[in-house]
Amino acid sequence: YLNHVKRIKCAKQETFTIYFNLLFLSSTAVVHGLQNEPYYKYVWNGKLLERVKDIVHHDWLTYIIYGFCGQSKLLIFGRPVLITLIARRSSKFAGTRFLKRGANCEGDVANEVETEQIIHDASVMSFTAGSYSSYVQVRGSVPLYWSQDISTMMPKPPIRLDQADPYAHVAALHFDQMLQRFGSPIIILNLVKKREKRKHEKILSEELYPAVTNLNQFLPPEHCIDYIAWDMARYTKSKLCNVLDRLSVIAENVVKRTGFFINRSDFYCHTLRPDDRWGDLGGHITFNGRVQTGVLRTNCVDCLDRTNTAQFMVGKCALAYQLYALGMIDKPKLQFDTDCVRLFEELYEDHGDTLSLQYGGSQLVHRVKTYRKIAPWTQHSKDIMQTLSRYYSNAFSDADRQDAINLFLQVFQPSESKPHLWELPTDFYLHQKNTMALPQERRSYTLWWTSGVLTYLPVPYDEVPCEETMKTVKVRRVNRFNEEIDTYTEFFRPFELTSFDETFCIAMTNSAWVFMPKTVGVDPSPFTVRKPDETGKSVLGSKSSKEETVLQRKTAASAPPPPSEEAISSSSEDDSEEDRDDDGSVSQRSTPIKLLTDSGESNRIHEPQQQTTKDPYGCNLAQLPAEEDLYIYKRQDKLASSSSSSSRAPVSIFSEDSVYAVSPPQSSADTHEALESHVLTGQGQARVLCREDVLMYREYVKNRYM
Repeated sequence: YLNHVKRIKCAKQETFTIYFNLLFLSSTAVVHGLQNEPYYKYVWNGKLLERVKDIVHHDWLTYIIYGFCGQSKLLIFGRPVLITLIARRSSKFAGTRFLKRGANCEGDVANEVETEQIIHDASVMSFTAGSYSSYVQVRGSVPLYWSQDISTMMPKPPIRLDQADPYAHVAALHFDQMLQRFGSPIIILNLVKKREKRKHEKILSEELYPAVTNLNQFLPPEHCIDYIAWDMARYTKSKLCNVLDRLSVIAENVVKRTGFFINRSDFYCHTLRPDDRWGDLGGHITFNGRVQTGVLRTNCVDCLDRTNTAQFMVGKCALAYQLYALGMIDKPKLQFDTDCVRLFEELYEDHGDTLSLQYGGSQLVHRVKTYRKIAPWTQHSKDIMQTLSRYYSNAFSDADRQDAINLFLQVFQPSESKPHLWELPTDFYLHQKNTMALPQERRSYTLWWTSGVLTYLPVPYDEVPCEETMKTVKVRRVNRFNEEIDTYTEFFRPFELTSFDETFCIAMTNSAWVFMPKTVGVDPSPFTVRKPDETGKSVLGSKSSKEETVLQRKTAASAPPPPSEEAISSSSEDDSEEDRDDDGSVSQRSTPIKLLTDSGESNRIHEPQQQTTKDPYGCNLAQLPAEEDLYIYKRQDKLASSSSSSSRAPVSIFSEDSVYAVSPPQSSADTHEALESHVLTGQGQARVLCREDVLMYREYVKNRYM
């Protein structure tokens, strides 16, 4: 054994030692791989794995995350971009609506969900050379001691504050966790009502704002918690206010402050085509890119309908910055009624429906179309049915679901000496265990954060390489070619026989399949505004004046459009002036090009559109061209498109208007040899393998089966 000692400087300017034991046997070194521990707050079977995680091999451990995962493909002129949306539900103080409200004594809130949107440039399938971008936001119940009385079930049970908390102790515990995980700034977007005839939601705002004010007086001014209160329900009822315009302004300010993650430094195109909004973008700039610092925390009473729409608007704003950072668009701005935003809206609606089913017992009642005021009357009937479904679930099935959650999370462990779960009058003490015992040391009301958190802000404490965070990293000795330390081999698994269907999901939602109009000749850009015509099909948006926009808004507010599904998905009456480009145009690219799609005809290029001859020539052809003529036209079009890579020479001396002769492409000797070998193999005359091929095959068999 040869022991090597390597000293590594930490961020705290402290040193510690890692011993690398290198065992030299047959000139092969043993590699030490790093294995991280998961963030157990979002692992739902963490208690079940505690007894076996140190005994069995870690490949046998499967960490379960409860929430939502969706992925769609956005085609930008044939360039695939994968948009992934992942929502992780917290396993602390988990439960159903009305049974889990507010926070427990440890600072964990009900219905806490961490939503992350990941943008991946799929044209480069590499973990080292690929481009990735991510943005995270959080939803959760109001961090106070509050609940609702469900002894007599009604649509809106009264809200009550269970305990007096003058020093905001439970809120301090909650925001201390957020500072450790996300850094600063922590931005609160409170969407509960402000004006009510009878105090209901207003009780929470009157208690939350003083709590945040009390905590901020002890923080440094540059790291204070931002509190934004906006009565979204009241603005929705007003015909003069546009809810999404106000949310877009809030989203712009939030994304500028927090920034986002990207593993690439700024492209040169940002210098050539600068944008004022990119210059003052926040976050932490590193050598390899950017890191998000801080997070937006959105809440209403249930954290379902209003919260999902607000998160969609923030995600839409972040998506524009992410695509701009990856060099996909010219400006960090996306408009409604484009293929890109429709695809993103569908992802967020599936995300909201899933979380609402898990917590509230029904799908979303109010969607993005509802707040845009373009939902037809059929949507209102669906909203009524979802409200009834949610009321039925809360009244009859939530108690059993809560018991199942308590059992699975090991909050309640059956025992012969204990009463049964269904015999307990309440599960309050199961989720608030610290209330049964006096704390050994009382936390300070002024220095309410964990020691060391403020030292590294705005960077989160959990991501700083110091002694505390390095405790979650384990150094393991693995083989040299072990897939545990090779991300590429672990994901693609090239040594296994796989099929195309297992590797690539052909059923993934695609912007070219679902949202792009089927009529050829339309601008294929997914960032082009498309408006419905008389037939309900999507067509290119044209320049419209301010009076036409105001008229469309009034029409949308008074009379909804016909309940056509295609018209619903492509309507754009509520498109705001702020979402348009500076020059008034609604299209960023207007030159139609040939698009390579992923549909059933993925290997074919869209054929040129056969337009009528009346417009250019003043007359119509009596009949369509024959198949032979069409075949010759297609061949000529294909040669013309590929002629840029081959040399062309004019036949006559008149170079401006002449027929060109195309020289055939030249092939190398290796190409001839490969083609000859392929033909001989097809005839059953396989050539003798060379020594390199034999050695490669032996190495494959050795790694695969031995």
